[in-house]
Amino acid sequence: MASIEEAATRFLAHILERPDGPMAFRLILQPIMAAILAIRDGVRDGKTGAPSYLLAVFGAAEQRREALRNGWRSTSKIVILAAVLDTIYQLIVYQAVRPGEVMVIAIVLAIVPYTILRGPVARIVRWARAPAEKV
Repeated sequence: MASIEEAATRFLAHILERPDGPMAFRLILQPIMAAILAIRDGVRDGKTGAPSYLLAVFGAAEQRREALRNGWRSTSKIVILAAVLDTIYQLIVYQAVRPGEVMVIAIVLAIVPYTILRGPVARIVRWARAPAEKV
């Protein structure tokens, strides 16, 4: 049985070698798709005056539940696509599937870009609309 250190080393090596392997296009395409959805949702948040996405996620339980539900509704297809494509990648390259790696890749390719971009886009929209509303 492999030690935790060996497993962690293998995990990190597998994650880092993905950009050089087959199907590398997904490492660009999926974050772009997540960014497009984040921009769409951020624009909507900015127009409606909704609270910052991250503040809502880390805010009150009621607000958190709705924010997470809304974010999952937007990103679920990309997360599933990332998981399926990484599973195919692993089957091609390693002839095995490592679920932990699949989860990390799906989160990094879909949820991280979405979470990072949605709030700043909403703030930009609010900032751009503020002078127009004062007139």
